[in-house]
Amino acid sequence: MQIIPAKTPGFVKTLFPNFIWNIATKNKELYLTFDDGPTPEITDWVLATLKAYNAKATFFCIGNNIEKHPEIFQNIITEGHTVGNHTYNHLKGWKHKTKDYLDDVIKTQKLINSRIQNYHTEQSQSVYGNNSNLKMFRPPYGKFKTKQSKQLQNLGYNIILWDVLSYDWDVSVTEATCLKNVLSAAKEGSIIVFHDSVKASRNLKYALPKVLEYYSESGFEFKTLSSV
Repeated sequence: MQIIPAKTPGFVKTLFPNFIWNIATKNKELYLTFDDGPTPEITDWVLATLKAYNAKATFFCIGNNIEKHPEIFQNIITEGHTVGNHTYNHLKGWKHKTKDYLDDVIKTQKLINSRIQNYHTEQSQSVYGNNSNLKMFRPPYGKFKTKQSKQLQNLGYNIILWDVLSYDWDVSVTEATCLKNVLSAAKEGSIIVFHDSVKASRNLKYALPKVLEYYSESGFEFKTLSSV
């Protein structure tokens, strides 16, 4: 069995207190997040699986994928989920100048905002409601320059990281270990990371239904980050 640090150590959180790692609550609430979509078939499967358990989630979308698959992006919204910004080109922040990185993020945000505004459905309006100006950002790979993070926060972005990593994208991780990574670490208020990507699909399709079933039977509710 592989030993993987699925839970973010407390000292890491204290080093970056301005980032959101988990939600402070004593209620039985969990926050599923999905990175890198929208992805044909995979995101559709995730949406159907979440619906079966009456679960809501937050999708950190890549701008380029939104443009390529607008109908899937619309489905995310109309199913009652929330979206966050994951850059347009899945950039590694430490390899790019701050201006270029910010331009990539802003390009994606404009795309997200315009898509949501154009739908004008009762469901999308109810999902965003007073959160229509909410801006959430997750850096690809969980890494970026300090200057980039500070400027994004100055622009009003909430930087969302995580409390629990499933490691679903790692092809060396077995399906059972992916599931164990979540079940052994998630607790009230945890932000959990999965990926709606082809690379992660083997582990995702095994672990996600079992996570939903286990915590639902334990009385947990799965919420979007816009609800906090």
